[in-house]
Amino acid sequence: MIVRSFAPISAPDAKILILGSMPGVASLEAGQYYAHPRNAFWPIMGVLFGAGPDLPYAERVVRLMASGVAVWDVLQACEREGSLDSNIRSEVPNDFAAFFRAHPSIRRISLNGGKAAAAFRKHAARQGPPLAEIVTLPSTSPAHAARSVGMKCALWKAALLP
Repeated sequence: MIVRSFAPISAPDAKILILGSMPGVASLEAGQYYAHPRNAFWPIMGVLFGAGPDLPYAERVVRLMASGVAVWDVLQACEREGSLDSNIRSEVPNDFAAFFRAHPSIRRISLNGGKAAAAFRKHAARQGPPLAEIVTLPSTSPAHAARSVGMKCALWKAALLP
C-alpha cells in the first residue's frame, strides 16, 4: 500500500526541525502527526514546549511553531503495510532543498529514531543547511520500548534545549 506524509508543521523562522520517517496508521487516519495514543512525541513536546497531548492538536501545532520548532517526515511517500518502519519500501523523499530555502534559520535537525536517521542520510543530508547540527534521538514510537518515556524525554531535552 502506498502511503503519503503530511505537509510540514513550520513557520519561516523555525530553528529546530524534527524529522520522523513516515506517519503510522493512526496518524494517517487522524490526519495528525504522532496521533498514536502511546507515542511519546506529544508528552515530550508538552514537557519541552508546553505542547502536550492535553491540548487540542491545532493548539499544539501553534505552540511548536511559536517555539521555533518544525515537524516533518523524511519521506513524502513509500510503500508500507501497517506502521512499522521496517516495512517501508520504495522510499520517495520530501523536497528538502526547497524546505531549507524556505526555512533559512534551521540550526538543528533532530531525527526521530533510526529509520528517520538512515533515510535522512540516504536522501537529504547533503541538502541541509551547512551550519545545522544533526542529532539522532530515540524513537518516540511505542514500538521502541527499550527506554522509558522519562528517559526519552531527558535525551530529547538535552538535544533540543542545550
